[in-house]
Parts: sequence; C-alpha cells; structure tokens
Amino acid sequence: MPGAASAAVAALTPYGDLDWQRVRAADLEWSCRKTALHMIDCLYFYTMQIVYGQPDSYLCTELALDDSASAPRLLAALSAHAELLNRIARSADPRVRAHHNYGLSDAAGFAAMGVVETLIHTFDAVRGLNPADAWRPPAALAPPVIARLFPHAPTGDPADVLLYCCGRAALGALPRRTGDWQWDGTVRS
Repeated sequence: MPGAASAAVAALTPYGDLDWQRVRAADLEWSCRKTALHMIDCLYFYTMQIVYGQPDSYLCTELALDDSASAPRLLAALSAHAELLNRIARSADPRVRAHHNYGLSDAAGFAAMGVVETLIHTFDAVRGLNPADAWRPPAALAPPVIARLFPHAPTGDPADVLLYCCGRAALGALPRRTGDWQWDGTVRS
C-alpha cells in the first residue's frame, strides 16, 4: 500500500500548483480534486471495514475532508491514509472478513483494493492534469493486486493488464472494457 501512495504522490506532485477543482480527471465525471478525495476516502473506508469486521454490512461512516485543502495537503492525506490501511491490514486477524459489494473480503483484499483505487485514480488524475504525461501504474505493484482481485485477467505487461481490468485501456486485441468491469474481492482458499 505505501508503494502505491508513493507512486501517486510522485506522479501528482508536479501538478500541485494547478487548480484540481477545475480539471476533470480524464474520462471520469469527477474533477481531479474529487478524484483525490475519493482515493483518500476509499483508503479510510477499507481500513474501517477491516476494523469493523462485519461480513454483511458497511460501517455507516464517511470521511469528512477539508474543503479548502490544497493539492499538497491532499497528497499528504493520501499518504497518511495509505499508511493507516497498511498498518491495520498487516496487524488484522487473518480470520476477519468484511463486507464489500464486490465480494466478502479479508484484510489483504481490502489492501489490494486500496492499491487499485490509488493507482487507477492516479492514472485518471494525471491524464486529466496533463494528457501528454505518459504515467502508468508501476508494473511491480500490479501483479499482486491483479492476482488477488482479477483472478481471470489476461496475461501481458502488468501495468497494461491492470489498466485493462479497470476499464482504462485496451489490451492488445481486447477492446477497452466499459461499464461492465469490477474486481472480485472474495477470499479464495
């Protein structure tokens, strides 16, 4: 998890002086600011699901964020929440299971979800802030989350496969996936 946050911070820091509220995050309906807030909220939410540990429901809280936070402060919050998720996931009882719409999951599954949310939405935000920037998720971070959340993924360059699985890019002859994609957070034996 910290590796994904570090990659995100490194990719987004050069654009810290731009108005993230006015720039749409690539193909999303959200601004880059709202996308950053979503990443932070996901990391918080996944952490709380592990702590809550209920297999049939969500914890009914949401993260309240400072409406005036600058891009550098958002990136600091992203790093802090990634570290929080990492620490909670690493220390959680391996028997804990918690609800997610994409499958009853364990701490490792929620950590993998956090990595995917961070890397994919960083890709979205970078493409929105500078369409010429060729940033892609680090290939070294992709294989474990692909194996955990996309068990039927095609083979190929891990960064390309992750982008394909999350509907961000075509993969060779496979066309870009549209609204029909999701991961599988289910714990497999």
